[in-house]
Amino acid sequence: MSRVPAAIFKAYDIRGPVSLLTSDVAYWVGRAIGAQAKSRHIQSIALAGDGRLSTPDLLQATERGLIEAGIQVQNLGMACTPLLYFAAKYHADASGVMITGSHNPPEYNGIKIVLGGETIDGAALQALREQIEAEQLPVAQGAEVNHHDVYADYLAHMQQTIALKKKLNIVIDCGNGAPGAVAPSLFRDLGCNVTELYCEVDGHFPNHHPDPQVVENLRELRAKVLEIKADVGIAFDGDGDRLGVVTAQGQIIPGDRLLMIFASIILQQQTGHVLYDVKSSRAVAQWVKQLGGTSEAIPTGHSHMKRKLKQSKALLAGELSGHFAFAGWDVDDALFAAAKLLQAIADGLDLDSELARLPQCLATHELQIPLSGAGHLLVKDIAAKAQFPTASSISFVDGLRIEYADGFGLIRASNTTPVLTLRIEADEAQALHRIEQELAAAIAPLPFPQYSLSK
Repeated sequence: MSRVPAAIFKAYDIRGPVSLLTSDVAYWVGRAIGAQAKSRHIQSIALAGDGRLSTPDLLQATERGLIEAGIQVQNLGMACTPLLYFAAKYHADASGVMITGSHNPPEYNGIKIVLGGETIDGAALQALREQIEAEQLPVAQGAEVNHHDVYADYLAHMQQTIALKKKLNIVIDCGNGAPGAVAPSLFRDLGCNVTELYCEVDGHFPNHHPDPQVVENLRELRAKVLEIKADVGIAFDGDGDRLGVVTAQGQIIPGDRLLMIFASIILQQQTGHVLYDVKSSRAVAQWVKQLGGTSEAIPTGHSHMKRKLKQSKALLAGELSGHFAFAGWDVDDALFAAAKLLQAIADGLDLDSELARLPQCLATHELQIPLSGAGHLLVKDIAAKAQFPTASSISFVDGLRIEYADGFGLIRASNTTPVLTLRIEADEAQALHRIEQELAAAIAPLPFPQYSLSK
């Protein structure tokens, strides 16, 4: 019987240490994806992998599984997720499989799946696992592999949408992740002077981890921006679906505040709807309303974000983690998000001045408490028992988001790792301390983590 470890089937993708996500597992996953695709009358799937050391073997095994299931494979080889999404949309029945560990440690890897334009997550991922367990994996003949390089096509589409009015001096830090293979060329082709940091793809990640939401990982990018007086610094995660930004004056922009800047850009052009995840600042909703738009809090997770973007016909969606999607482009493509930002800067946007215009507040970073048991059950228990005496309302969209007149608190279980995630935001220090006390009482006997504040 062909078995796969249930633990690697997460909420948004398949992910785990390569001791569990082996080539044999990738083969069976490929077979199951092929079977699901066939049931949806999908004949062709794009396939790519990031620059991790384990990726080539997983890529080859997944390809073999897809071929044996009768799927025509459009293989991009080593490529970042934006190119995979593009190839899926334009070359492969809106379907693609990306082998990537994203921003996880080097010993991890993962598989992200899109079929017919729909991200496969949640129950659909579990159905894949169950299909493997039940050995309901028919074999078909006649499929073959085509090797594709879609960069020129991707660039042409980008240039149809993005034009820079003037040449910008930018610094790019790819953290030795897969975007390094294309990002410098892409932004030079768009008309920028590019200074590269760690753009050589290296699965050892010898310089720093490719996670642009960790401030320490942007230290050298910030230093280089200030040293050469660049217009902006941009950073990508390991597969290119998350964006980090450093301003000309060296400010690191949190993901939710970058979303507010994107909202300013988009809502100047047309009125519409903006989506933000439950981790994001309540200032997002305030800012969007001030700009004449509407907004909505949604569950954290790139699959939720993209699905809701289409369903709600929103103009823009974003997360604290640095995922952004725009109507018309539709996917969390950090290369495209960076290009949109550069276009606005070339049009005269001063990022430092724009940040100063945004509503100010005190906020913790994302706080995490390691758990030994099931986080979602713990949050459900907290929701049933906890009291928040000074709260004005509680949202259960994704965990508990406790709203106050002067701030908010968040208690949610991570969908990807066994941790409890917390965040607090308040108008001033006294309110933040009060909200912290209420959250600490709610999660007791777990200790409330130490934290520093961001603005």
